[in-house]
Amino acid sequence: MSDAAPLRILMSEAAHGQYAAAIDAALAGRAWVPVLAPAVDDRTVVDADVAFVSRDVTGLSTKHEIKPVTGRFYTAMLEAPSLRWTHVHSAGADRAVFVQLRERGVTLTTSSGANAGVVAQTALAGLLALARHLPLLYDAQRERRWAPLMRSGMPRDLQGQTATIVGWGPIGQQIGAVLQLFGMKLIVVRQRATSAGPGCETVTFADFGKVLPRTDWLILACPLTPDTRGLVDAAALQGLADGARLVNVSRGEVVDEPALIDALQSGRLAGAYLDVFAHEPLPETSPLWTLPSVIATPHSAGFSDGNAARVVDIFLDNLRNWSRGEAMRNVVN
Repeated sequence: MSDAAPLRILMSEAAHGQYAAAIDAALAGRAWVPVLAPAVDDRTVVDADVAFVSRDVTGLSTKHEIKPVTGRFYTAMLEAPSLRWTHVHSAGADRAVFVQLRERGVTLTTSSGANAGVVAQTALAGLLALARHLPLLYDAQRERRWAPLMRSGMPRDLQGQTATIVGWGPIGQQIGAVLQLFGMKLIVVRQRATSAGPGCETVTFADFGKVLPRTDWLILACPLTPDTRGLVDAAALQGLADGARLVNVSRGEVVDEPALIDALQSGRLAGAYLDVFAHEPLPETSPLWTLPSVIATPHSAGFSDGNAARVVDIFLDNLRNWSRGEAMRNVVN
């Protein structure tokens, strides 16, 4: 396609209504046309040069259960012969459709960093709730039962405890900064042994198992990669310090879920805050819904009313650069 031809951008009708003027400004006079995904029952093949996967496209779909409207948009991307670049609203790019696009040679960029602060805050909220035994206190409140914590075991001071953070991107770094303010010791697990900063012990995945006996809090804030898939298995859970707890705001596949349930039911693991699961939605039959030591949320750690604006800012910045042939942010490689 020549530069004189209008740029075709596959997007939702809602995104077009909200961001058309901003796209005009980003392209600085270059002609473009919106390409809207056909209706669910419309088998028409559309073509586009760029695709913008906004939050409303995925809606209530998960990577395991895809709603028809989401599936039709995915099909439109996969069938578009001229598609060269796709931008997604999420920080992760492990959904099957994105893997297929990359295998076809389509450049993929994410919105990594857009919701980092919100995810970090949510992870910290889960950690603090577990640390202060808030699930027990909430249960007592619902039962109108006066139950001071001295009866159920005093909460441990966070100061002096050790948190091992797997993943040192924007989310992990923000979590770590706050935990250091609490007086906690930090161990960072990352691909390279490059120092994570003052006051942090840094190890690679090869030494993950060696730091677990000193770990009071295992915090997962990593992408799903060959290094992290299945990282927290039965042996890892067994290797944690007595009374350790888990916080997972990464991907469900990082943890062996049956082993996690066993560790929680046996009391080997004292508690967990989980925002992600092996299968989403979490099946109604899962014990994780009702275990008293678990806080489970529906993959919503990154949701906030300001996130859409940050996502579109990254998309527009990349759109400017892509149209000029310049480097883009958050390219998946």
